[in-house]
Amino acid sequence: MDSNISALTEQLMELIAIVIVSGIISIKLSSKLRLPDTVLFIIAGVLIGPELLGLVSFKNFPMANQLVLTFGAAYILYDGGREIELRVLNKVKVSVTSLSTIGVLISAFVTAFFAQRILHLDFMYALLLGTVIASTDPSVLVPLFKSINISPKLKQTIISESAFNDASGAIMTFAILGIIAGGSFSLTANILELVKTASGGVLVGGILGYIATLLVSEHKLGFLTGHKGEIVVAVVLGAYSIANHLGVSGFMAVFVVGIVFGNMSIFNLTIEEEGYNLHLSFKEVLVRILRIMIFVTLGTQMSFSILVQYWKGALLVVLVLVFIARPVSVLFSVMIDRRARWSFKEILYLMWTRETGVIPAALAGMLISMQIANAQVISAVTFMTIIITLSFQASSAKYVAKLLKLEVCDESG
Repeated sequence: MDSNISALTEQLMELIAIVIVSGIISIKLSSKLRLPDTVLFIIAGVLIGPELLGLVSFKNFPMANQLVLTFGAAYILYDGGREIELRVLNKVKVSVTSLSTIGVLISAFVTAFFAQRILHLDFMYALLLGTVIASTDPSVLVPLFKSINISPKLKQTIISESAFNDASGAIMTFAILGIIAGGSFSLTANILELVKTASGGVLVGGILGYIATLLVSEHKLGFLTGHKGEIVVAVVLGAYSIANHLGVSGFMAVFVVGIVFGNMSIFNLTIEEEGYNLHLSFKEVLVRILRIMIFVTLGTQMSFSILVQYWKGALLVVLVLVFIARPVSVLFSVMIDRRARWSFKEILYLMWTRETGVIPAALAGMLISMQIANAQVISAVTFMTIIITLSFQASSAKYVAKLLKLEVCDESG
């Protein structure tokens, strides 16, 4: 038994080494080819995955695979929370809330309407498909918008939406699964579940984030000062786990932890400069490794046979999502927010920004493992969505901002 565990451990270590090296090579190539590194991470994953070179397969390590995707997304979401300024978020809170709820709902139903006809699915399975791919991805958007100089209002709306809509997309997905299994749908119950999930995550993240910030600060209780990097890893793991155990959103919790750390001055807390700089260096390296692990791993899980079988229908559904469902959902969501004073160009940019990644891929994988009818079709559309939105929308985000003259000279915007 011990020899088997030892052999599996060595195999897993080899897989991780190959994934990281292939990711580093991808980063070097991305700067030369001027393509988003996430696209090359996925291509690298496909190349080294079981369907081509066969160097990497996480089939025997489902727990390790889940850990990479979950912790990776959680830590990157924490990093996104650090970028949020509460004074800016307060101005766009109506837009963020509506994009993350009404927007997800509209996107799912519009996509389902067309998917039913394109893929010849029963409507409930088409709606299940719509809910799986309705949310955007913080692990793509957070690093992407660090390198794009647009107004804080627009940038923080996009990042915050990606944090909030994961919960909405997941709740809707499980609600549709319940109906398919013979249950009933209650709009009131699902709205209450969403409110409970989101607000519970905010509460858990707020409490743990404040305690952790206090302990690593220069406050008299800050006996862990100088160890912010290590404490952040622990609090991200803890906040996500505790929130999930309580039945609320783990991703919301870690996002709020990031917001608390990023706005510690509100609580009159500071961190000594050396420890702060050390944490930044550690965080940047860890985020880079996690992004490599997430997207190379996703690439290794792509099935060519499924994509080949459904590629035409999947492509059409993705085009509907990008050019019809997303614009309609954004338009209806921001119309009700008079305070934000969105310009036409900003609304166009919000319509174009909806990169897909980890959460939809995880949901699609879950449907396959549960052997849900039409799960293969949903998986094909999900991976097609990831490929297209990362290849075209993520790679063009900076250019579109420049084209719409939304770039600003500095972050004070």
